[in-house]
Amino acid sequence: MSRFQTQLLRAAPLVFGLALVFFGAAKLRADFQGSSYLVPYDDAPFSYSQSEPRDVVFALQAKLDKGDAQLKFEPQHGYLLSLLDELKVPKSSQLLVFSKTSLQRDHISPETPRALFFNDDVYVGYIPGAPIIEVSVADPKLGANFYTLEQEKPGAPKLTRSTQCLECHASSRSLGVPGHLVRSFLTYDSGMVDFGTGPKMVNDRTPLSERWGGWYVTGTHGNQAHLGNLIGEKAFVQHEKDAKIGANVTDLKPYFDTQFYVSPHSDIVAHMVLNHQSHMHNFLARLNYEAATRIARYGEVKYTDSMVESFLKYLLFTEETPLSAPVKGTSEFAKEFAARGPKDKKGRSLRDFDLQTRLFKYRCSFLIYSEAFNALPPKLKENIYRRLWEILSGKDTKPDFKNLSPDDRRAILEILADTKTDLPDYWKK
Repeated sequence: MSRFQTQLLRAAPLVFGLALVFFGAAKLRADFQGSSYLVPYDDAPFSYSQSEPRDVVFALQAKLDKGDAQLKFEPQHGYLLSLLDELKVPKSSQLLVFSKTSLQRDHISPETPRALFFNDDVYVGYIPGAPIIEVSVADPKLGANFYTLEQEKPGAPKLTRSTQCLECHASSRSLGVPGHLVRSFLTYDSGMVDFGTGPKMVNDRTPLSERWGGWYVTGTHGNQAHLGNLIGEKAFVQHEKDAKIGANVTDLKPYFDTQFYVSPHSDIVAHMVLNHQSHMHNFLARLNYEAATRIARYGEVKYTDSMVESFLKYLLFTEETPLSAPVKGTSEFAKEFAARGPKDKKGRSLRDFDLQTRLFKYRCSFLIYSEAFNALPPKLKENIYRRLWEILSGKDTKPDFKNLSPDDRRAILEILADTKTDLPDYWKK
């Protein structure tokens, strides 16, 4: 046992219990039976490595090859700013992670955190001075695809697809498919993670008290504790005695020099959105793989009822950890995110935030508009729409969805009826 672990066990019983508490919660909130089983993603009908991607990063490289797009290099950030613009990834989405958990872990530290930018489909990782930019994207058919972009000015920039990341990003932790991981670690002063206490997989069901170990977090959140901004054993021990340590941080300058980054923020609202959507991307990928398997075997979608039910529970935030105090970020992220819509006839959107007692005002994931959702096989999507309509119309009264009030259900149904163009006719009635 490491000195770090020993001191934590002596002085921080709560931290010792985190792994047990988290994995106990995960067991109670399992997605569906067999959801952690690793699918044979490189075999037919998937053929992950041999299949041509359908994602926006692959499409951008095709445009670069034809001369229809251009990435501009600038001295401070290399190709980063131009890449973000081409992929329509907002700069306000920047999050900062200092745990050494990336392909370029040697370049990451609390003084040089890795910046992560994201939109509904794409994730971009950047470290000042590192040789490559890392990109991942939710492919509508394959799940997560991974790319690298060398930070070299001479020559034509090339987004190169890589399967190296699958060593970590295709496992039970990503729902058994090539996917995305958001984890919370206890870290040493250097940013090295303490694997002895176990990583915590983070999504919107994870209590805030277990989130963001190894990450910087800016924003206010009242008396709610989290593990962000805690570096090394001393900080974790102090945090156990006083949960205000690392909390409600609005300026990261005391931690590191922010001038080398696109933004000085690591916005708490952006963190919460990322926590939700990363697991949703994995869920959509797993549904697509499961449907493809059944279509190849039976010629139709069979035996997916439990998966659909579990997916709808996550889509409708039935097990989301509630907020006990208001949350407010430090950047323009929330404003820019909400403005992207779409909005219904009453001006309502699934992107509207609540941030008082929960993340979103309307309990239905905005990723229902994503390409990954739209690309689900028609028969499977038909089953999802039927069950979703039964729940939102009030015909379904199962306790699994009891947190949805009649007003919640009506509002979501009306928003989707106005904004989702592929709904069956019975939705319009």
